[in-house]
Amino acid sequence: MIYRGRFAPSPTGPLHFGSLVSALASWLDARAHRGVWLVRIEDIDGPRTVPGAAEDILATLEGFGMRADEPPVWQSRRLARYEQALEQLESAGAIYPCGCTRKEIADSLLHAHARNTTLAYPGTCRDGLHGKPARAWRLRVPDGDAAVITFEDRWQGTQTQNLATEVGDFVLERADGQWAYQLAVVVDDADAGITHIVRGADLMDSTARQIYLQRRLGVPTPEYLHVPVVTNEQGDKLSKQTGATALDTDRPLEALSAATRHLGLDLPPGTAQKTLEGFYAAATAAWAARMGVRV
Repeated sequence: MIYRGRFAPSPTGPLHFGSLVSALASWLDARAHRGVWLVRIEDIDGPRTVPGAAEDILATLEGFGMRADEPPVWQSRRLARYEQALEQLESAGAIYPCGCTRKEIADSLLHAHARNTTLAYPGTCRDGLHGKPARAWRLRVPDGDAAVITFEDRWQGTQTQNLATEVGDFVLERADGQWAYQLAVVVDDADAGITHIVRGADLMDSTARQIYLQRRLGVPTPEYLHVPVVTNEQGDKLSKQTGATALDTDRPLEALSAATRHLGLDLPPGTAQKTLEGFYAAATAAWAARMGVRV
């Protein structure tokens, strides 16, 4: 099997240090496995997409020496594939239209919290819209043992989530007509033949949903690795919303060296003061040693 990995940024602004850590981890894992590294621009959330941000991200990756092995994929050009996947699920009776508003869902979750019961979507529209107009499409999750998804994360260890009690039937097409992240990422990874997913631990909670959706669509499940997220001084995930600044493209080795420290990699002294080629050779070897990858 040929290793195929990817980095999938959302173009909501320039690349910052938190996303650099995820990009570097995915790049190093692909190189340590002598595999293929791809880039996918996740630009289907129109209201959050910043014009020109995708091109800036690609230029930054290039300037930092991380070059994709194939042309970048743009989610906004793949809308027909998501429609096909939804139709496949509808034909199998796996999805249903939902007429619940955000307020109605929030109120039901508030009441559930007060009763100390499950905080998952309660399945209000499972058996019909009850006179409400259809707003979104949800995937039915099973009950009982079939709802329990367990997977082995290469960094975090064994992970388990009960979809029925912790998530509930989840959205694949949103009320505003936008495709949900869960559907798009599963379809994209399957079509690209992705075998290994390396990303931030903030996306860990989505993994069980994606594995279940992979099973419903009949596509392979990749191996997963979730690296620790970068946080700010207040302990919040570093993001554009919490004040993350754009990377300094004139000093890539400094940022890359800091990223390797965050990942717990032990590089030879002075590596950050040398060349990008020398840095990546040392970082790839350090990653392989940490992850037990034969090189």
